[in-house]
Amino acid sequence: MNVLVTGGAGFIGSNLVRSLVAAGERVRVLDNLSTGSERNLARTNGSVELRIGDVRDPDAVRDAVAGIDVVHHLAALPTVARSVADPIATNDVNVNGTLNMLVAARDAGVRRLIYASSSSVYGDTPSLPKHEEMAVVPQSPYAASKLAGEVYCRGFTRVYGLETVSLRFFNVFGPRQDPMSEYSAVIPLFARGMLHGRPPRILGDGLQSRDFTYVANAVQACVLAAEAGSPAEGESMNIGCGERITLLDLVEELNDLLGTDHEPAFGPGRVGDVRHSLASIDKAERLIGYRPLVRLREGLGQTIAWLESHEREPAS
Repeated sequence: MNVLVTGGAGFIGSNLVRSLVAAGERVRVLDNLSTGSERNLARTNGSVELRIGDVRDPDAVRDAVAGIDVVHHLAALPTVARSVADPIATNDVNVNGTLNMLVAARDAGVRRLIYASSSSVYGDTPSLPKHEEMAVVPQSPYAASKLAGEVYCRGFTRVYGLETVSLRFFNVFGPRQDPMSEYSAVIPLFARGMLHGRPPRILGDGLQSRDFTYVANAVQACVLAAEAGSPAEGESMNIGCGERITLLDLVEELNDLLGTDHEPAFGPGRVGDVRHSLASIDKAERLIGYRPLVRLREGLGQTIAWLESHEREPAS
């Protein structure tokens, strides 16, 4: 099968690419390397075709989908904080880029497109767990852009017959997630700092909770969604673990795994962040057969091991 992964040099994308290559798929990557890196595609035995291009460029997208059976559309400008700082760029990449991809996939006869959405579409609704029948109330430009992409996917399935599946990822973490960016996610940021003897800095009171999802679970969901039956077409579904932990308890887990005793520092909360996040994964289990393979503590251990290795050998 010929597979295109947009954003394939990024965090989730590169983990997916490695899994697809290991399964014997023919993989092409489209990435502008703005947040991804060619280093993330190292050790794939030269079997990945990397095309450096931008999803905002219709010509680059059209060329990338030629001869492709399945598209995993993971390219995006990530994070709530970045979207608050630059909503126009977020919309341009996440909405216009997604529309470019859908049009090109439709015209090229692609069988199915898997779209990486986000749990942020639910906003800060107090009901837990979050389930797909709830109202979506995005409260940041990033969340709005991800919801817009879902709606476009659903529309292309209904109107043009392009099979789409939208996956609402809940706080994905793991190897090859950048711990150095000002927009770094909390687990690599905390873990790397603590490895170097720095206390983690929590924005808010630390009682906010998240359903952290190890990247192997997200990769599994992408693979399952590509092969799922027709009931999944045009649908959006949660991809998480169905468990949540506060940031204070996360620090304790990391301390235990690292053998450290860091007390967190605190700062003001961030605009657009939600208070609590917890996924109902019943729909994904029913429609694509998804069940999480790796739980939080195991995933944290694997992430720490990768960070330690990465400090010694950046190309890992």
